[in-house]
Amino acid sequence: MCFDTDTEGVRALTVCPGTPMLLADLSTMFESFGLRMTAHRSPEFSDLLLGTGVVHEFEFGHLPIPDPVLALIAEACTAHATGAWRIDGYARLVATAGIPWREAGLLRAICRFLKQTPLGLPESSLVESLTQHPDFTRAVVSLFRARLDPSTSHDLVRREAADMTVAMLVEQAETLDEDRIRRAVHAFVSAVLRTNWFQLDAEGQAKSYIAFKIDSSRLATNDATVPFREIFVHSDEVEGVHLRNGAVARGGLRWSDRCEDFRTEALGLMKTQSVKNAPIVPAGAKGAFVIRSTETSAAEAYRIFIAGLLDLTDNIVDGWVLHPARTVCHDGADSYLVVAADKGTANFSDLANTIAVQRNFWLGDAFASGGSAGYSHKAMGITARGAWLSVRRHFAEAGRDIDAEEFTVVGIGDMSGDVFGNGMLLSRKIRLVGAFDHRHIFLDPDPDSEISFSERQRLFDTPHSSWGDYDTDKISSGGGVWPRTAKTIPLSPQIRDRLSIDTDECGPDELIQTILRAPVDLLWNGGIGTYVRAAGETDLDAHDPVNKRVRIAASELRCSVVGEGGNLGLTQHARVDFALAGGRINADFIDNAAGVATSDMEVNLKIALDAGVRAGLLTGTRRDELLHSVADDVVRRVLTQSANQILAISLAHHQAGNLLERHVRLIGNLQAQAGIDPVAEGLPSAAELERRAISGAGLTRPEIAILLAQSKNLVCNELLQSRVPDDELFADRLTAYFPAAVVEETPDLIAAHPLRREIIATAIADELINRIGPGTIYRLQERLGVSTAQVAVAYAKVRGILDLDALWEEGLGWSTDETELAPALFEIRELVEHLTSLTLRSNHESASPRVEIDRYTSSVRQLIGLTRSARGA
Repeated sequence: MCFDTDTEGVRALTVCPGTPMLLADLSTMFESFGLRMTAHRSPEFSDLLLGTGVVHEFEFGHLPIPDPVLALIAEACTAHATGAWRIDGYARLVATAGIPWREAGLLRAICRFLKQTPLGLPESSLVESLTQHPDFTRAVVSLFRARLDPSTSHDLVRREAADMTVAMLVEQAETLDEDRIRRAVHAFVSAVLRTNWFQLDAEGQAKSYIAFKIDSSRLATNDATVPFREIFVHSDEVEGVHLRNGAVARGGLRWSDRCEDFRTEALGLMKTQSVKNAPIVPAGAKGAFVIRSTETSAAEAYRIFIAGLLDLTDNIVDGWVLHPARTVCHDGADSYLVVAADKGTANFSDLANTIAVQRNFWLGDAFASGGSAGYSHKAMGITARGAWLSVRRHFAEAGRDIDAEEFTVVGIGDMSGDVFGNGMLLSRKIRLVGAFDHRHIFLDPDPDSEISFSERQRLFDTPHSSWGDYDTDKISSGGGVWPRTAKTIPLSPQIRDRLSIDTDECGPDELIQTILRAPVDLLWNGGIGTYVRAAGETDLDAHDPVNKRVRIAASELRCSVVGEGGNLGLTQHARVDFALAGGRINADFIDNAAGVATSDMEVNLKIALDAGVRAGLLTGTRRDELLHSVADDVVRRVLTQSANQILAISLAHHQAGNLLERHVRLIGNLQAQAGIDPVAEGLPSAAELERRAISGAGLTRPEIAILLAQSKNLVCNELLQSRVPDDELFADRLTAYFPAAVVEETPDLIAAHPLRREIIATAIADELINRIGPGTIYRLQERLGVSTAQVAVAYAKVRGILDLDALWEEGLGWSTDETELAPALFEIRELVEHLTSLTLRSNHESASPRVEIDRYTSSVRQLIGLTRSARGA
């Protein structure tokens, strides 16, 4: 295409090789640039003049557009015709601001990101603003280039001048909305730390997708949750965001169906992941992407998304951190990027790892946990087994043994799913009376526990099964399976009696709500979606519009226990409401933490072993053999870790009323030091805390879970800022973390682990908070003016002197009655706190910790032995 201007006006000559564009499409294309044609003709002998192709000539009359801009429009039209970019409302910027089509695409990517933030304005308003104010538009592009173009970013004078120009234009905004738009755009460009916009592909061409790495704290938005960093990827095929809460962070990437607010979805999941990851090395992260083209497969969209993430991530080669080529980096070294499977991406780990290996990314197939050379969570059943520890403890503390006596269950999910399917096979005493997923509703009002267990096992073993495959002959009288597309569902007397309802029939949505309200022992969530909100919340607070029609309030739940194998089944406020009403529940980030802990162990094992492969110390085959040989050990360690965390919540809840003042002060400390928002975290207001203090009540289990996780995060960060992870006193924490077989075969690789400090600090924080409870460290700090590092050292001395691990195990065996366990362990906890305080007060800094441990161990253990003898007598 080319434009020509003469005394009669502007005309364009187009050549359409191959299948010609429709005249209507050509007309629409020109109108996108603000050009309206006044005449059209098809010149004769066009093939002789211009080669093979259909030739069109368009006339536009006189236009106030200079020839250089017309040339830019011609380039943009050609790019559109060849598939290099998609013309939309942003094409107008080529004409109004006189910028190339790639820069218009850049501004589109910026606005598409801002659309995902709480800016509160439609995308059309952003486009209109940029179109009407070309000076601002050009200034934004100039600032972007000044900050991020590798050929010019070193020019600080130019960069500062470009920023001042944009800032001045922001101040010249004449309306409130215009001011908000300009500030948001300016803040975005200033927040970009890296971009692949200047990178080239293998053919030396600009990449077809854009990625930005963003310092989220610098955005001009009002997000309740602010990530540490995020990467936004935009193209005509896919759009997605990856959020992380720390420099070393991991979490799943999901294929989202929320095109309008996938970032909001990811923010909520990242927040959950951050507290879920408290006992493991990485902080929380979460990614979500949507497919923008009907011609793009999920795998191809995922590939583009992964490529965008890796484009902006450092690599490690021979121990050196290397930044991406042709990329300005306004941050430090940043090489840790680990992802995991999630909704819609369960089978994509190998694809992600293939991309990482092809790029020679230092993590290799540790980039995406799972996959053919990793641990299969479904085969291990690890997430469900971890959540079942919570379920078992809830019932045990109520005096019930669910491995010996039957109990009724309703659930969210189906037997083909990892968490739901594995969970519903963890006890032969389960009487599953109802369940639903996105396809079917299953009801078995009076199930035979053995018969139904066998049928569930069959479905679990059948690939891609659904409730529709359930043998109806195995369902009790009056039950059945119905599609969720049914207009109405008849309700038998048996179903009405089981669910305690009176109606003879109802729609699928009403029936799902009735299942959620069922008077059963356990509600098992193994699905996706938020189904329960607090009475004081609206459906908007659940951030899950898909399930709005079936959501109920927590006050409507009639189950005794909730097990959260899946994420976000209840809002945090709903959990608290249910707990205040006497229900037994922890939180999703507690119940299903075993899955992420397994992935973390896999990644950390691969990091160590891959270093051995690169150094020629191990073969790839031996690496894989080692990984799979220690799988059972990994499961044991992960489940022990989960059990310890769940027990810590029980201990704190047992004394919740007495510990309320301590917990209140801890909330203030976490707010001041960790930046948490008590309201956003679902913690009680000041007025509610005062009410509970008067009534003698304490925090609920879901609230204690928040304090437990956030305390671990804060303590870990404070330890990493100290010398504690480098102290020989804690060196055994590194080897204790890994399976013994790996340590024995590769001790040097373990000792040189690049995450050595993080592993040690995380292990210390996890044990400290589990053993002495959330709030105790801050209490010691307030009373004695000591640091977290000093508390950790003092605790380590006490731990060694008492042989605390053995003492704790002995405490666990003092009674088979779970209702008596908490008081027994609380005695040990108080002893440890008292001795830690005494050690801090003695302040023998001149003596090494090992010397002090050796000095007191013998006499203290003799005293403990006398105490045991007296108890036995």
